[in-house]
Amino acid sequence: MSVLDMFLSVNKSLSVEQEKREEIRETVQALEQTARETLTLLQGVHQGLQPVPTICQKARERFEEVKVHFAVLKTKFPPEYYYRFHDHWRFVLQRLSYLSALLVYLEAESLISREEAAKILGIEVQQEKGFHLDLDDYLTGLLMMASELARLAVNSVTAGDYGRPIRVAAFVHELDAGFRSLNLKNDSLRKRYDGLKYDVKKVEEVVYDLTIRGLTKPIEQSQDNAGGKGEESKP
Repeated sequence: MSVLDMFLSVNKSLSVEQEKREEIRETVQALEQTARETLTLLQGVHQGLQPVPTICQKARERFEEVKVHFAVLKTKFPPEYYYRFHDHWRFVLQRLSYLSALLVYLEAESLISREEAAKILGIEVQQEKGFHLDLDDYLTGLLMMASELARLAVNSVTAGDYGRPIRVAAFVHELDAGFRSLNLKNDSLRKRYDGLKYDVKKVEEVVYDLTIRGLTKPIEQSQDNAGGKGEESKP
């Protein structure tokens, strides 16, 4: 093969890969649009215009669309090329991971597992199974959720819900303790984790303001009364 023929062959391979990248971009754009719609839905909890269960149900329906988009994306490249094209969908996958984590928190006020997040998105957990939820993307999603919860704590006070900030504070503290136990090597993930302390501080300030204003007392008294009744009902 001559030098010219060799470069013609290389050019053909580059053209094929470029076409593949364009197909991936088109599918990712559809994913990004669905992610934006889901984000808009879930952020409705800040306005309180709809009941939280209604918002979550509508978000679940959007995640069914997400599954369809990921099913299409899987067909665009061989499984072993996942990290070759990972940059195309990394951001939207992190956002969808965050949205799935926020959804589960709003539904049950619990921390989503990586397995549960992958199930909601319709992808795998293990790398060897193909298109999967990368661990760093999952953890980044959790940190993005913490920022959203800090904002929710502030807006809950505005809406007159003084109990939610206290529950959010307890949850965010547990999340922070979990991340502190990790030995983070990824620079971008570590930088985002550094922002978690500001989210914790923001929520603590909200709870502090509620406490000094005496707005947490009805909540505490309600819990005490519930405990007292429990003791009285014992034989």
